[in-house]
Amino acid sequence: MAPLTTASDEKTHQALLDKLDVYAVHKPFRNPNWKTAQRRNKNLKQIIGEASRKEASVMATQNNSGISTPSVPHTEGAGTPIGNGGPPNIAQAAQSLSTLVLEKNGRAAAGGNATGPAPTYMNIESAPSFHPSSQKKYCDITGLPAPYTDPKTRLRYHNKEIFGTIRTMPQNVSEGYLAARGAHTILK
Repeated sequence: MAPLTTASDEKTHQALLDKLDVYAVHKPFRNPNWKTAQRRNKNLKQIIGEASRKEASVMATQNNSGISTPSVPHTEGAGTPIGNGGPPNIAQAAQSLSTLVLEKNGRAAAGGNATGPAPTYMNIESAPSFHPSSQKKYCDITGLPAPYTDPKTRLRYHNKEIFGTIRTMPQNVSEGYLAARGAHTILK
């Protein structure tokens, strides 16, 4: 290559360099708005710690909120708090309801009759549900999970073999199984 001697050759050379520059080429596969994810995985200890700190800060905030809010005695028929005869203020009602729940839980814990924290939606130390839909049903004969119930004897069974066995049993045996489960009826 010949040495550059004129200004036009320098301009041509610079234009060629700009044209061949890799960094100046438009890269449509790279999104200029893309950012790395801010979320990271947390272990159980971190999750529990954050939840307890959050609950403690909520408790402290709600305990201090009673200082600035005047205590209004509960009257019969009082609905949500109403400001100046206008529509109900839902945010104020929710805050006063949560304050009432916290005060009630605090009184129950201070009374000594509670062994631990009162079950609320904010903690997991609540008792198991005894609702009938949450109770698993087991076979009266085998003890396996029982998806079926015999309409004649009212015994629960696991599969068709057990159903055949139930139908061949005498009435007093099936009543014995019902009695063991506590589902028998006594006619007087």
